[in-house]
Amino acid sequence: MTDMHVSNHDQMADCLQGLRVVDLTRNLPGPFATRLLTDLGADVLKIEPKQGDPARVFGELFAALNHGKTTEKHDFHDPEAIEAIKAHLKEADVMLDSFRPGVLAEMGLDAKTLHTINPKLVIVSITGYGVAGNYAKEGIYLEGAYSIDGSQVNHDWSDKAGHDINFMAMSGVLDQLRTAQGEQAMPNIQFADLAGGSDTAVIALLAAVFAAQRTGRGRHIAISMTHSLYNHMVMPKVTGKLINSLSGKGLNDTLLPQHDFLGGALPCYRLYQTADQRYMAVGALELKFWQGLCEVLDLPELKGVHWQLGIMPNRPESQTAIKTIAAKFASQTLEHWQGVFAATDVCVTPVLSLQEAKAHPLFAHQNEHQATSGWQQVN
Repeated sequence: MTDMHVSNHDQMADCLQGLRVVDLTRNLPGPFATRLLTDLGADVLKIEPKQGDPARVFGELFAALNHGKTTEKHDFHDPEAIEAIKAHLKEADVMLDSFRPGVLAEMGLDAKTLHTINPKLVIVSITGYGVAGNYAKEGIYLEGAYSIDGSQVNHDWSDKAGHDINFMAMSGVLDQLRTAQGEQAMPNIQFADLAGGSDTAVIALLAAVFAAQRTGRGRHIAISMTHSLYNHMVMPKVTGKLINSLSGKGLNDTLLPQHDFLGGALPCYRLYQTADQRYMAVGALELKFWQGLCEVLDLPELKGVHWQLGIMPNRPESQTAIKTIAAKFASQTLEHWQGVFAATDVCVTPVLSLQEAKAHPLFAHQNEHQATSGWQQVN
């Protein structure tokens, strides 16, 4: 039998051995990206300004993001420091930065200069809103919104400051995070920084390194956290039209996120509150799981009330099913329902707090930084 419960932090640390990365980023998106590269075996040199990465004030956060990296501090305004950085870049495979567009050129670390000393260098700039205007002509591609014919990317947001909440807001993602009552939610996870920035940067840079190894030519890539998040909204761009068509509305009529296909409209895919004001997450999207759920809840009369059988959210039967199941879950505590569903396989799980997740057997292999990699090598 295959052993899935093996230590997963070191088992893939040989994948990027020999990849040399110079990291000029700070705070969260860039350092988390290079943290992932370090976990995969890359040699990361973190170059901080003289005053240090602002994330240092958070102590444990800085350690979690940057352990395993070699660190140097330089005055980015000192020509000698820039020459020292260039010496590192001459031998590097990748450079990451998180400056606003144009800052690299001011420092003397623009793509044209760096590719003169190292043609294979892959430069990855993590930005809030991407680049526009002439940058598009110079081969800096905007994640999720570039043109293969070199046409201009037109907007005036390149130099605007922002943080995760701003990028989420401008992408349309933040508006999708609403309660069942329609109230705007305030996320405590940095989706733009991490998914839009870190993860997208790692994907792009690994692809570019692969290409550079084959062609001998590096490139400069601009990651737009806002555009990447917008690119992730695959479902809402499509499902809203589906729901509108089923309810008789116009295809382009505005649909509230909490009324969308996977936003809470379906009885089989939503959150249900328990007697102690906690929540169970029901993801019984397929008919077999829904019917299994109905059996567990002793509600056999609802087995036929499912979208795969043509019962869509706008139907009275669907609305009645939501109320019936809500009342059932509200009759018992989260602990009770955890016990009930522990022995079933119908896509129903408790909504765990951070402390509960930390203590759960799923995360028993977390390291001293309370981190787990998202990959496992199956032996």
